[in-house]
Amino acid sequence: MHSAFFLIEFGAIILGLGLLGRVAGRLKFSPIPLYLLAGLAFGTGGLLPLPASEEFVAIGAEIGVILLLLMLGLEYTASDLVSNLRTQYPAGLVDFGLNAVPGAAAALLMGWGPVAAVVLAGVTWISSSGVIAKVMGDLGRVGNRETPVILSILVLEDLAMAVYLPIVTALLAGVSLAAGSATLAIALGVAGAVLFVAVRFGRHISRFVSSDDPEKLLLVVLGLTLLVAGIAQQLQVSAAVGAFLVGIALSGEVAEGTHSLLSPLRDLFAAVFFVFFGLHTDPASIPPVLLPALALAVVTAGTKVATGYWAAKRAGVGVKGRWRAGGTLVARGEFSIVIAGLAVTAGIEPDMGPLATAYVLILVVLGPLTARYTEPAAVWFAGRRTPPGSPVVPVPPVNAASPSRAGSGEDLTDQAQDPAGRA
Repeated sequence: MHSAFFLIEFGAIILGLGLLGRVAGRLKFSPIPLYLLAGLAFGTGGLLPLPASEEFVAIGAEIGVILLLLMLGLEYTASDLVSNLRTQYPAGLVDFGLNAVPGAAAALLMGWGPVAAVVLAGVTWISSSGVIAKVMGDLGRVGNRETPVILSILVLEDLAMAVYLPIVTALLAGVSLAAGSATLAIALGVAGAVLFVAVRFGRHISRFVSSDDPEKLLLVVLGLTLLVAGIAQQLQVSAAVGAFLVGIALSGEVAEGTHSLLSPLRDLFAAVFFVFFGLHTDPASIPPVLLPALALAVVTAGTKVATGYWAAKRAGVGVKGRWRAGGTLVARGEFSIVIAGLAVTAGIEPDMGPLATAYVLILVVLGPLTARYTEPAAVWFAGRRTPPGSPVVPVPPVNAASPSRAGSGEDLTDQAQDPAGRA
């Protein structure tokens, strides 16, 4: 009988997620807020609790985090990461300072203590790579001049998680300074060793994993990822970081094949993860933290825009491209929920889960809007401030010798402002 109830409940969850995904697709925005709302509706204090499938949903949520980080790692090669660290680290430092500090300050102002401050700093710091990648694809900006700047910041944030997550895990566990230092040293050692192996022997690893049979490739990569994630967690390093490093180690055709094979599984279990987080948040606990979450969302949306603008300006991108970069980085999502989930599991602060849920809901909806409208709003505002009769820079005509930029999301006006044709 328990098995029948489990199948009914879990089948209803998956069916509901599929329908919500369709709704989000038609409305052209991320389904993450709908998944969170579904979890709130059927979790603790919700409309209809689902006790029979809760344990399986918890396991599925953990797999979802692992697959999210694996797929993110597949997007980058070890050499790309090393190059980004060398050239873009100032942007990463500015990103950390502008976006982590407001979260930490908010936690301290609310009297939550230093551990909660470190956690909330991570929640407000990290942008959603998944949402941002989808938004850039939807807006046709993948080939834009500012896109490498955006990706560099996202990569640096992902790399920072390899250091940040072990620190948070140690703090939440309440271990001593010596034990925490040992955990961090192990995490850095493991991450460094994997990056070294990926740079020097990545082709050999990919050749070993490679298979012309999709079934065998799927089983080997998935099994390797879960094994490494489990070992990483046993060593007090985040399982998510272990999965991310596995993705970095794979490259070439193996990475492309794995991406296509695992994308449906990632989408399934990632949706389960967001539902799981919502299931463990009482909807009645959100209204008391809604105003702090809204204030924090407004502040950190502005700081992300400032981060993208500064980083794009440093890279020589034109004014419009700077605004596009800033607006695109606003969305928060999977990482913020992962970090808050660690705190909720540890039980350090009852309001952390509701605050993070409300915060992510606000910014995951606002993010696609800022990505689309920050640049036009900035141009409109600048036009309002331009005195009447100011000289207008002429726009050169497009001719056969000048390649079209159609579809890139850039315009000739921005090129006219920048003699190098950078936007």
